[in-house]
Amino acid sequence: MSTPEVLFVCVHNAGRSQMAAALLHHHAAGRVTVRSAGSAPADEVNPAVVAVMAELGINVAHEFPKRLTTDAVEAADVVITMGCGDACPIFPGKRYLDWQLDDPAGLPLEAVRPIRDEIDRRVRALLAELAPLFS
Repeated sequence: MSTPEVLFVCVHNAGRSQMAAALLHHHAAGRVTVRSAGSAPADEVNPAVVAVMAELGINVAHEFPKRLTTDAVEAADVVITMGCGDACPIFPGKRYLDWQLDDPAGLPLEAVRPIRDEIDRRVRALLAELAPLFS
């Protein structure tokens, strides 16, 4: 079977979706294609997100928010919205999940770490589901 593709979506693509994409990319080690996007991308990744990811040895400083496209959704096997009510095109045969998570925008590092850790827990569970299906 081909490599699964996961798309993480939030409005600004500057926090939750960036953390989720980086964590899945890190844990999957090439077994999953990972993308992230937003319907109204910010100018940069949230600096607090960059800092808490660096604490795990994951560098997202080079990342940038990307605009959500219909093509990105169509290419994905799994589309995960990050609790932000984002409008996302629906295609048959795709798996859609909505992860209700606090937005790290404007929060101090102490408040962003638990969001990161919850995303990490969910990403690991998702990978455990996906890896056997596509190995």
